[in-house]
Amino acid sequence: MKLLMTVAFGALLTGPLAAQTAAPAPVAQASTPAKPTLTVGTTVYDTAGGVVGTIEAVNGDAVTLSTGTVKVAIPSASFGTSEKGTAIGMTKVELEAAAQAASADAQAALKSQLVAGAQIYGQSGATPVGTVKEASADLVTVTTPKGDVRLPVAAFAARDGKIIIGMTAAEFDAAVAGASGASAAATTTEAAPAAAAADGAAQ
Repeated sequence: MKLLMTVAFGALLTGPLAAQTAAPAPVAQASTPAKPTLTVGTTVYDTAGGVVGTIEAVNGDAVTLSTGTVKVAIPSASFGTSEKGTAIGMTKVELEAAAQAASADAQAALKSQLVAGAQIYGQSGATPVGTVKEASADLVTVTTPKGDVRLPVAAFAARDGKIIIGMTAAEFDAAVAGASGASAAATTTEAAPAAAAADGAAQ
């Protein structure tokens, strides 16, 4: 009999799963533009001088910009400079609206892929961790070698044609094993009083 576990994965949609939006138009530059500062902690402005957000991570040509509400991966080429400093061609409101629209589109596309039999991969996308058994609007049951696991839809993302979760295959396996042990311990604890009562009745 397979064990059905609900695993608490916390905030999985950070880091590589930050929202992907259409890149802002590059900021218009003077004939000899200053090079924008693309380092963690740099404040980014719009062309009118309003604060858009703060750079939270830089991975190659992808710069993760946090507005305080959303985190968006933006190509480094979309950054320029203004009188205030590093800038992009969108306001905070425009960037957040674009990120939310992109997130809604991505979630709709993801849900269409979360169907029975679909393969689920770890964060790298290289190692399979299980297959979808069934999915509802909010929860997905994944069949793994250690039993069935129930996860929130928010724990998944679509990338490069694959469905991934926000942890490595090893982390996922450890989380499932931990949930399995906790569930087994709870079942043993719950069964003990009933067993004791049965013994008493037999006497």
